[in-house]
Amino acid sequence: MSGNLFIVSAPSGAGKTSLVAALLDADPLVRKSVSFTTRAPRPGEVNGREYNFVTVDEFERMRVRGDFVESALVHGNHYGTSHTWMGARMADGHDILLEIDWQGAVQVRRVNPTAISIFILPPSYQALLSRLNSRATDAPEIIAQRLHNAREEMSHLVDFDYVIINEDFDRAAQELAAIVVAERLKRARQTERHQELIHQLLHPRQLHP
Repeated sequence: MSGNLFIVSAPSGAGKTSLVAALLDADPLVRKSVSFTTRAPRPGEVNGREYNFVTVDEFERMRVRGDFVESALVHGNHYGTSHTWMGARMADGHDILLEIDWQGAVQVRRVNPTAISIFILPPSYQALLSRLNSRATDAPEIIAQRLHNAREEMSHLVDFDYVIINEDFDRAAQELAAIVVAERLKRARQTERHQELIHQLLHPRQLHP
């Protein structure tokens, strides 16, 4: 039985990465796909953990070979998700989470229409600006570019299945975890996962005292 595929998207500064990290800590059944990117690592990031950091030439060679199930140019950097890695983990029954932008979400849903998509919103524009400034890792022009792109990114929330407003982090984390659990408990997933049990319950053998 294949696992569920979850897509989590958000504008920069909405808290997507922190919410995903909280979900991964709380739910060992979810595996996060580690994307490939051409952007430079931020302080504290480790190659192969947050992202697989590659050069533009390496990324382009992978894209031409068809290695990516989705790829996008975001804020001047390329990002892509490995088709081979994702397919293998889902075939093993793991739930896979893709932390990607709306462009990648469109591509993934095109080849996997059953993917469950979740969009994270900040509680206000001011909160978004404050969070971007608090990072202290991006130059002012990068922050300005991210704010400029945020409105376009947020306009695509209409294409997503769920929307979480990240005003209170703990509550938003609980809501994200609740979506994952609810999707696992859908009738189609449960009947596929517990075929033998359901068959026994619907067709019990004659019981003897």
